[in-house]
Amino acid sequence: MSTLLRPPWRTVHATSSSISLPAALARTSPTHRLRISRAHASSSSASPPPSRGRRYARRAAFVLLGLGVAYEVDRQFNASAIRRNLRTVWTCLAIALDYKLNFKPEKAHEIPALQERVAERVYNLLTSNGGLYIKIGQAIGNNAALLPKPLQEKFASLFDDAPQVPYSVVDAVFRAEFGRPPAGPDGVFEIFEERAAASASIAQVHRAKLKTPAEDGGEQWVAVKIQKPDVSKQVEWDLAAFRAVMWVYENYLFDLPVYFVVDFITDHLRRELDFTLEAANAQRTASFVADSPILAGRVYIPRVFPELSTSRVLVAEWIDGVRLSDRRAVARLMGDDASPDPTPAIAGADSSPVRTSEADRFSRLRGGTEWVMRTMVELFSAQIFDWGWVHCDPHPGNIIIRPRPGPGSGREPQFVLLDHGLYVRLSPPFQAQYARLWKGLLTLDYAVVRGVASEWGIGMPDLFASATLMRPVRFAQQGAEGLPDFERMDEYERGVAMKARLKGFLTDTDKMPKELVFIGRNMRIVQGNNQSFGSPVNRIRITGDWAARSLLRAHAHDVSLSPARRLSELVSHALFRAVMFTSDVLFWIARARQWFWRHFGSGHRGEGFEDELERTMRNFAKANFGVDIPQNVFEG
Repeated sequence: MSTLLRPPWRTVHATSSSISLPAALARTSPTHRLRISRAHASSSSASPPPSRGRRYARRAAFVLLGLGVAYEVDRQFNASAIRRNLRTVWTCLAIALDYKLNFKPEKAHEIPALQERVAERVYNLLTSNGGLYIKIGQAIGNNAALLPKPLQEKFASLFDDAPQVPYSVVDAVFRAEFGRPPAGPDGVFEIFEERAAASASIAQVHRAKLKTPAEDGGEQWVAVKIQKPDVSKQVEWDLAAFRAVMWVYENYLFDLPVYFVVDFITDHLRRELDFTLEAANAQRTASFVADSPILAGRVYIPRVFPELSTSRVLVAEWIDGVRLSDRRAVARLMGDDASPDPTPAIAGADSSPVRTSEADRFSRLRGGTEWVMRTMVELFSAQIFDWGWVHCDPHPGNIIIRPRPGPGSGREPQFVLLDHGLYVRLSPPFQAQYARLWKGLLTLDYAVVRGVASEWGIGMPDLFASATLMRPVRFAQQGAEGLPDFERMDEYERGVAMKARLKGFLTDTDKMPKELVFIGRNMRIVQGNNQSFGSPVNRIRITGDWAARSLLRAHAHDVSLSPARRLSELVSHALFRAVMFTSDVLFWIARARQWFWRHFGSGHRGEGFEDELERTMRNFAKANFGVDIPQNVFEG
């Protein structure tokens, strides 16, 4: 009776545990049966969930696998460009964080250690990444006189050399560019030396022999410059990283005007990687030299072979001679080796005893090192003030001294200029301004210097004049008021004051001609080369003469000048000649003192004219910016 009174759902619940699954399915609707079947299957096959540690391990394995694949793809197909950029970002963030945490008044005594850490990080970044990073580092290094001393020393040791790529890589480049191997029956050359004669950050040079003879029937040996394949894959990544870092440093971290030259520098570095442009540059420079009555014959630009050149391969005439970087060999070749060595060796140059295989392969030449440096200063002065076409990398490794070829040349030397990848064009208005600036600097015409500086958005005319002449200049009109007393400051106060001075120097970066960056590099390298040979020429006098001649030519062709203005210019030129005479007197006094100490100074090497200028420039930089410039910082 009690069973009959139970509700139907209680009956089903009570009996469901005792009936089979098929029976239960038979008593339910089709939809209900499907749900019961899935639930039963799930309950019968369920396993305990994985532990949290196993889940994390699995995810870590997938992440590591993905990173490994990305690393290998980047290395194989992208020349490790992404990894290089990550290294750049990490280094720059570390530097920025270090400065933010430790460049504080209460940590002034720790700032020298901070500068050492920064210098080490920057140097390691540049050398680890290589390629264009070396070029960028050299550009900074040639304008590093006002950086902290540890950075100056690191940049001074940054040389553009690198291991050569294997011959198999060179062969692949030739097959991609010409569809043929470098040598062999169907090769481009009759002979191609597999070992590179020189290897730098973006290219390496091999010696080869053409299949066609020279005009005189002799063999034609050429220098084959081959761009390293990784460079073209890395260039846009590298330049983008450079651009980003400079923008962040200017706008967020250090508030210093550094970004204004980025576009100009990146454009010229990008052009340097196109070897067809380098071939055209060499031909244009050769044309300028041939048309110069002063330089024709004294200077030589190796002939290029455009028909054998591409954007990644450049073929030019092989030049046999002595590189200017081998200073002792050059002095021996030019007959100056009898006197004691006037200066220590150039950084990175060969300072070992002269080898018979270098200078002694040639007869002694006339003119001495004075001829070498006079030719160099006149060549680059002509480029700036006459041609408006400036070679921006005249370091000693890009210059060869050799006997002048041809009948009747005897013992005449010849100055050979190599590596024409990086040039800057100067407009006629800029040339006129720069010539006016030089003439105003040498005659201490404050109004002229201030006028040009104002046109270029540059404050502090005395600092601008000193940076241009590479010698201290102080105008009487300015006085010394307001000059910070760096000697009484701690490291933090000195850094803040120096930053303020730099911002006062670059008052309007939009007006500043970007060409000054490369011209300044050119002038500093020329000055350093003259110094390394004991200052045999008055560099300032020679450069000033070219500037004055440039202005005289411009005035002679300017029909708008009034007679009074022409008379004023003639009087100004006469004053300039008087100043140049005084400069010559001071130069020869320095030469006489140098000669005396060299011969009677008990081992004293004798200080040259450029040495005196450098010493006073170091004192000037210390007084005006509070920075210590190492000795020989301006050497080429």
